[in-house]
Amino acid sequence: MKSIFADTFYWVALINKSDSWHQRVRSYSRNLSNSEIITTEEVLTETINFFASFPTPMRTAVSQLVVQIIADHNIQVIAQTHESFIAGLELFQQRFDKGYSLTDCISMMTMKNLNIIEILTHDKHFTQEGFLILFKD
Repeated sequence: MKSIFADTFYWVALINKSDSWHQRVRSYSRNLSNSEIITTEEVLTETINFFASFPTPMRTAVSQLVVQIIADHNIQVIAQTHESFIAGLELFQQRFDKGYSLTDCISMMTMKNLNIIEILTHDKHFTQEGFLILFKD
């Protein structure tokens, strides 16, 4: 089974009907049955934070989505650790010229450690590190 990493972009677009990528992401998701989705607790934190100022129904929906993600046997959520934080911080410090977020750096290091090449994102920062983004313009 192929492993694909899911970035915040993916989870936000999947749940937010107002997101310009929503339909494309939902359509693509239907073809992921033969793939294991990998994400991190940091990505899920960033996803929840994205919706912090939304009305209560959306905050409720995103919290339910995160609970479903954690319970889904086809999705592996990598736990936050001190080591993952330090690895992400070290990459962040090496790439001040790139504008990477710390969460992206943690994701990149997780992907490298797990030998994952493909990522469910539109974020071109990942291509700069040699990853294949699955949503392009």
